Amino acid sequence: MYSRRARLLLPVTLLGLVISACAAPDQPADSATEKRPWSQIASEAEGQTVDLWMFGGDKQGNAYVDDVLAPAADEVGVTLRRVPVADTTDAMTRILAERQAGKEDGVVDLVWVNGDNFATGKQADAWRCGWSSQLPNMEFVAPDDALVTEDFGTKVDGCEAPWHKAQFTLVYDSARVDEPPTSVAGLLEWAKDHPGRFTYPAPPDFTGSVFVREALYSTAGGPEEIPAQFDQDAYDTFTPGLWDALEDVAPSLWRQGRTYPRDQVALDRLFAEGTVDMTMTYGPATLTELVDDGTFPATTRVLPLDEGTIGNASFLAIPSSSGDPEAAMVVANLALSPAQQAAKADPGTWGQFTVLDTDLLTGADRARFDDLPTSKVVPPYDVLSKSANPELGSSWVGPLDEGWRKTVLGSGS
Repeated sequence: MYSRRARLLLPVTLLGLVISACAAPDQPADSATEKRPWSQIASEAEGQTVDLWMFGGDKQGNAYVDDVLAPAADEVGVTLRRVPVADTTDAMTRILAERQAGKEDGVVDLVWVNGDNFATGKQADAWRCGWSSQLPNMEFVAPDDALVTEDFGTKVDGCEAPWHKAQFTLVYDSARVDEPPTSVAGLLEWAKDHPGRFTYPAPPDFTGSVFVREALYSTAGGPEEIPAQFDQDAYDTFTPGLWDALEDVAPSLWRQGRTYPRDQVALDRLFAEGTVDMTMTYGPATLTELVDDGTFPATTRVLPLDEGTIGNASFLAIPSSSGDPEAAMVVANLALSPAQQAAKADPGTWGQFTVLDTDLLTGADRARFDDLPTSKVVPPYDVLSKSANPELGSSWVGPLDEGWRKTVLGSGS
């Protein structure tokens, strides 16, 4: 899920400063593109330490890195240390400061990054590029998979390695919702028919932002109507219908739309308490454990939509200032191995959807995925991602978040 973890852009003023200061021609970010043999990269990585900066609030993700990935890295001579952060923006702030200072031995070696922050770093030449195509395990990733060739509309260009896939997912309590809606339009109608029983996080929370984008696709007539990169004319054409729909439903939301949950965690709490009947997530992997440990009711179910939902992938990126880039490449390659991808996909470990094309695997490696236990809550990825819709480019996120704040939140204040 990330994916919801890399959810905020740097403040505009800081971003402008770091981009202008970092894009120095004498400090290329693609120094890893010299095409050294993999055997040489792996040899140089031995004895190095990789500091992986990642969101620290996902206990399953933390346990996977500490108990599964790190020991595997140790077996190939690399020490992997997880550095927990409250938000990926914290890592970006450090990376951009080191980039501006011209450091080549920075403290961030690898980042679990997605979307907005990747685009921010790429614009500032803060990532090493051209390296991910060198990873031996990339042979198991379909080269035409749009989810791994673009990240929120930004071309990957070898500047990050895919880690796992995510799918925006609506969730409901089947004991309280007899006839669940099957479309975004139907969901908004359901909310009006059941006052106080639905809400969504306030943008710029990542989950709240993606819900607004889902609503935009619905009111615009489908994702094919919206250009991937921000376009002012398209914004002016399609957002009035979006704001009308969200303003119309607001009085029927929890607390009459006068306030919204600050983030997905707050929404999950309302759902767990039975205050609302639905929640939502870009990381459905967490649902299995939340039901198993009693946080969510046993009657929790995924709500499929006829028009599909937005999907994306999470990535690992290496800053241009990394002091141990060879070891970071080794860890990224290890994370792409069939063994690690299958372990991570196990609902009892983390439950994250693989980025590998299992048709490209050997029979033995394919069996790793065939033998995974199924979740009673989360459908298989091929079911969950049916009719998956592409993400809009990160350039849409800020204008939509700000438009929501001024139009929808402003009208309910």
